[in-house]
Amino acid sequence: MPAQSTRDQIVEAADALFYESGLEATSFADIAAAVGISRGNFYHHFKAKDDILEAVIARRMERTRAMLDGWQAEGEGPRERILSFVHVLIANRTQIMDFGCPVGTLCSELAKLDHAAQGRATEIFGLFRDWLAEQMRALGAADRAEMLALHLLAWSQGVAVMATAFKDEAFIRNEVAGIEHWLASLPDFSQST
Repeated sequence: MPAQSTRDQIVEAADALFYESGLEATSFADIAAAVGISRGNFYHHFKAKDDILEAVIARRMERTRAMLDGWQAEGEGPRERILSFVHVLIANRTQIMDFGCPVGTLCSELAKLDHAAQGRATEIFGLFRDWLAEQMRALGAADRAEMLALHLLAWSQGVAVMATAFKDEAFIRNEVAGIEHWLASLPDFSQST
């Protein structure tokens, strides 16, 4: 595997710092220090913070697409694929309790700033919404697919916000169990005709 380029290292470090500290609280100097490069070398790759933000959003979009593609390939059926999404709350519980959902926190911060990139960041949620709706359609919920997808996305975001506020792993596990029960209770809409 080839060595990671300096630009890629900057984007990776910025992504982590934006998630852990927030966009506004992260400076060029913070990112340069995390990568171990001079500010001059940093400016060679990125002239403005908005340029870094766009690269971070593009990275998150790419990683989200790859994750969704993996779940699509590995899941036996739509319920199992949806459970892959739900179980991210458990797999990432420590980071979620410390920093929240990386997509939700970025979208919230950009909305508060009325930042031009807020719509672009929201496209990451759009990837999840569209993928979840596709799974709901595979269950036969054609006319309700997007509503069910948004319900599940909102539920998971609520869990992430409360987990960050209360730092309660048992809460996360209980809510995931509730989502699993809800999902299992959904009818096979394709059998309802």
